[in-house]
Amino acid sequence: MPLSPKIYTWLCGLFASLGSIIFGYDLGVIAGVTPAPDFQRIMGSRWENTNLQGLVVSIFVLGCFFGMIPVAYVADRFGRRHTIQLGALVYMLGGALQTGAHNMDMMLAGRFFAGFGVGIMSDLAPLYQAEIAHPSIRGRLTTLQQFMLGIGAFVASWVTYGCSARLKGLPAEWRIPLGVQACIIIPAIPLFSFILLLPESPRWLAENGRSAEAQATLARLHANNDLTDPFVLAQMKDIDADIARSKDIGAATWGELFTERSNFRRVALGYILQFSVQMTGVSAIQYYSTTIFKTMGFSSTRILLFQSINSVIALLGEAACVIWIDATGRRKPMIVGNIASGLSFVVGSILMARWPGTVNNTWVFNFFFSACIGPLSWAYPAEIYSTRTRAKATAITSSGSWISNFFIAQVTSPAFNTIGWKYYLVFAICGHTKYVIDLGGFVQLMAIHPSALFIWAFYPETTGRRLEEMDALFQNAPLFIPGTPYTKVGDRLAAERELRQGTFRPGDLTEHGNVEGDVDVEAGKESTEKIE
Repeated sequence: MPLSPKIYTWLCGLFASLGSIIFGYDLGVIAGVTPAPDFQRIMGSRWENTNLQGLVVSIFVLGCFFGMIPVAYVADRFGRRHTIQLGALVYMLGGALQTGAHNMDMMLAGRFFAGFGVGIMSDLAPLYQAEIAHPSIRGRLTTLQQFMLGIGAFVASWVTYGCSARLKGLPAEWRIPLGVQACIIIPAIPLFSFILLLPESPRWLAENGRSAEAQATLARLHANNDLTDPFVLAQMKDIDADIARSKDIGAATWGELFTERSNFRRVALGYILQFSVQMTGVSAIQYYSTTIFKTMGFSSTRILLFQSINSVIALLGEAACVIWIDATGRRKPMIVGNIASGLSFVVGSILMARWPGTVNNTWVFNFFFSACIGPLSWAYPAEIYSTRTRAKATAITSSGSWISNFFIAQVTSPAFNTIGWKYYLVFAICGHTKYVIDLGGFVQLMAIHPSALFIWAFYPETTGRRLEEMDALFQNAPLFIPGTPYTKVGDRLAAERELRQGTFRPGDLTEHGNVEGDVDVEAGKESTEKIE
């Protein structure tokens, strides 16, 4: 019995996100490695320079940033799969250099190349997932990247905790975690070797004049290879209409992302979203948890235990996001997550100042970040652009994450050496101010995270919509969207039902039921059963 098309597509998206396991391991392992005395001895006298300490951590995300330079060209020229393959190859080089590092220069080179490869994979995986997905499960696919990242961080945290607890002061305390990285490279090997067995993005194929292959790929993904399936034919018609409009405009350019109003709006929303993620303080916690909490009175081994428990909580949050994101929509989780994470820093600053060494509230922060903010910071930008601009636009928006990540990683070490736990206040102060707003008809005075307020005001809901209607969505939606239908999740199966019934109009917005999200059950019952 053949797999359900949605299960097959989900498995393709899962395989494409394998690279995020190594991403998560690299992010998680460094916090447990750098405090090891023998690691610092091997790094030599240069380790005394706090700027170089920061660079050992931050050069990884600097590599991610430079990985954005070729990604758009390669993805548009050679396809999504080949570009993911390139990222896996570069990462394997960087991972090998880190594992065998015997001085700071080799460590810096290894982390830079590892980051370069990760930058390519982390940008392309959600883009590829968005382009192969059914509209109703696109969120489940594009948030898989964060879940796989969580698996890598989970492995890293427990390995570093075990080595710190059992091998304290020995060379193995840090060499084993970095040595395990040789095993963590293993997911990159099947990703590099077998990614070409997965279907290419049908939208990229159609954009490059390979319509017959695009239709065959849609049939493979969505109809068990039935080329005459109404859903496949309707999708092909929708994609062809989008490409015809693109040809009237001409080839995508970098300049139009900033000069065309709808494109610039989307680039700005994506960049701000990616940049604001780092203002939650997540990278400061990931990279420097040992340094941060030592200043507050915790022992390094206890801190690594906290971090290991945090990795479990993160996985639970990321799994919740994957399961429910297509039902909850994109806007509400991002708003709630930003409010909760910001409040956790406010409360944490108070508790750490008043009772140092006795309280750790990062678990609350970590759950809401993992369930709401982290996954959607990649998923939302991947789905809001047209096929002709998607690779270039996501390269720009992803660079917002990497450059802000680099900044936080670079300044955190000297900041804590200078002002200690008070640096924790930066994220509490940056994260909160007072606003009076109307939510659900109730006027409330709340401590609102600025990012939450910005999302509430300016980010249209995209759940359940076809990728080919995103141009119309951002052209029609007002800049300030509260009080409009563009804030509602609506009927997430409407787009698929319209495609299967042939009642959609290419380029137009899906009706999504009424503005409250009600579904006309009787009218769509038969088709909805097929979709599910």
